[in-house]
Amino acid sequence: MPRRLRGGGPGSGPMMAAVDLNRVDLNLLVAFEALMDERSVTGAAQRLGISQSAMSSTLARIRRLFDDPILLRSGRSMVATPVAETLIDPVRATLIQIQAALTGSRSFDPDTDQRTFVIMATGHAAVGLLHPLLVDITPVRPNIRVEIQPLDEDFAPTLFRSQADLVVLPRELMASRPEIWSDEVRWEVLYRDRYLLAADKDNDHVTGAISVEEFSRMPYLAAEGTDGSPSSGDSNLNVLGIPRRVEVRAGFAVAPFMLRHTNLITLIPRIPALRIAAAAGIRLVEPPMQLQPISETMVWLRRLDNDPGHVWLREALRSHAARLVGSVVDIV
Repeated sequence: MPRRLRGGGPGSGPMMAAVDLNRVDLNLLVAFEALMDERSVTGAAQRLGISQSAMSSTLARIRRLFDDPILLRSGRSMVATPVAETLIDPVRATLIQIQAALTGSRSFDPDTDQRTFVIMATGHAAVGLLHPLLVDITPVRPNIRVEIQPLDEDFAPTLFRSQADLVVLPRELMASRPEIWSDEVRWEVLYRDRYLLAADKDNDHVTGAISVEEFSRMPYLAAEGTDGSPSSGDSNLNVLGIPRRVEVRAGFAVAPFMLRHTNLITLIPRIPALRIAAAAGIRLVEPPMQLQPISETMVWLRRLDNDPGHVWLREALRSHAARLVGSVVDIV
């Protein structure tokens, strides 16, 4: 008797006809997930590394499998049908469980196994933690590739879809992300850092300690995330009620280099600041106010707890963070 998959259970949405599992190719479910994420045949084809015509043929097979159009043209875009919307969560969960079962049953040897890890991170974490990790890993682990992606406003779906292995961000920013406070998510603080005040090395107005009043009068560069969110330092200043004369806004990664040949000042976490001070031509001093430290935190999905490769990655980050914090010497 062929096994059949039938919809219409509690919370499963519209009643669907039974599906003969003997007709289900796992690749169709992978393609279905890509189509639902991209809402584009072209985008899904690029993601899976196949031609657009092959993806169109695959979409036709998916439509026959579920007896539903799945995606419909609406102007210049495509929209999912109600049936497709009902299917995506259980299909994605099934694929993740299959992947976890297959990877969890194997060992992982970083010296011989090939694997790509995707880590989303703020600019500060990328410069302070992940770039040094790359420098250490690349010469001795040529089969391991670490792909660093900028942390965007909508990073939670990327994590839940298993399109990123880890997210690294300050724990202080997690409070504004209620979607990641769930039983599916694990997190661990890697290290704590404090903010320093940065200015151009030739800025005569910042040669040592300054007062809060002087700080508030100086032209200020507000460092922001890719989504325009303020840095933890600026959020802390807002809580303290300390005004700034904001004249420039820039992303975390470029902010230090924007200070060169200007009278601008900004706040930068100590570890990335010390790494780039010479290259950016900046001077670092203690800020005139007491700021809360930031806690750089790695976030991952619970289902990856026992994945041997993921276990290795987390341990590599822990070890590297410990060495990094212990090796950084203040220059202020």
